[in-house]
Amino acid sequence: MARKYSKSAQKEVEKEMRLYKRGKARSGPKLKKVKSRKQAVAIALSKARKKGDKVPKKAAKVSKKRAKVSKKSRKK
Repeated sequence: MARKYSKSAQKEVEKEMRLYKRGKARSGPKLKKVKSRKQAVAIALSKARKKGDKVPKKAAKVSKKRAKVSKKSRKK
């Protein structure tokens, strides 16, 4: 089975997690402090995507209205 994430993307996540653990990870235009591990991983994967590394596409956002419709259709 093929790798989902490239080794260079994995290195990017390692770097970002190291920064996060030290309290140095910052993100956004105002460089606010990263508060969660999930956020740190998402930032690293985003950086890897921009570099052109092999990383799966971002999951599509589902609107609340659409989610309600799909729940109703499941009940039938």
